[in-house]
Amino acid sequence: MIVEFEGDVFRWAARADSDWFFTALPAELSAEIREVPRPLRGFGSVRVQATIGGSAWRTSIFPGGDGAYVLPLKRTVREAEGLVDGGPVAVRLEVLDG
Repeated sequence: MIVEFEGDVFRWAARADSDWFFTALPAELSAEIREVPRPLRGFGSVRVQATIGGSAWRTSIFPGGDGAYVLPLKRTVREAEGLVDGGPVAVRLEVLDG
């Protein structure tokens, strides 16, 4: 399953000494991914290949508080692609589980 979507970058301050950045998948897309049979993984995560601009990496998406999956955005990707907190991001995801 390969999908594309646009979202906004948001910051989650996990601890005082570190920030994590994510983008949320649309609710409808999250529901479609949730329906794909797959092995159970920790925290309900789903393995993906993510591509933003010229950057591609393997990671996992995780269910967020509102039920939509969230994609963590690595610092190297944010810097290479000029992503900033609150800014837009266009994502291509290949779901590897399922």
